[in-house]
Formats: sequence, structure tokens, C-alpha cells
Amino acid sequence: MWRFCVCVGIISLLHCTFSAAQHRSYLRLVEQEFSGVLPLDILLQALASLLLTLVAIVNVCGNFKEIRALDDLKHKSIATIANRPSFYCFNHRGRLL
Repeated sequence: MWRFCVCVGIISLLHCTFSAAQHRSYLRLVEQEFSGVLPLDILLQALASLLLTLVAIVNVCGNFKEIRALDDLKHKSIATIANRPSFYCFNHRGRLL
């Protein structure tokens, strides 16, 4: 069921983008300036479909796993934790002196 909700939400989001583009082209045809705000029905549909898609995707993914940083850091010393070899700089002026 949640996979179906994901599909419906994405199709609804695509419909919102098409409706917004149609609204912009309508404003050009009647020679009105775009005020920067879309009609309320497009905004509500976009918000509802985004919410539906997010909830459905979270439910499709299943349960989240807990991230435990202490399990990884138990067996490491402070020297290996603070070691950052990407910050080493070997191209310096010391070898030219």
C-alpha cells in the first residue's frame, strides 16, 4: 500500500509542476505579470502530495537502525581518533632551505 502511495504522491507532484507551468503560460497570454505566488489550490496540492510522498517513503524504508558511535570508538585510542592524514602537508618550503 505504501508503494502505491509513493507513486500517487510523485504523480501528484508532477501534476503540480504541470499546473504551475500552465498557470504561468496563462498569465503570459492575458498579459498579466506574475506576482510570485501560485494559486492556493496548486500550493495545497503540492503540500499534500509532498507530505504523502514523505510519509510513504519513510514507511516503505522500514525501521531505522540506531547509530551507536560508542561501539566504534571503544577499541580506538585517542591517537588514532585525532589522526587526520588528509591534513598532512608535505609540500612546504622546508625542503628548499
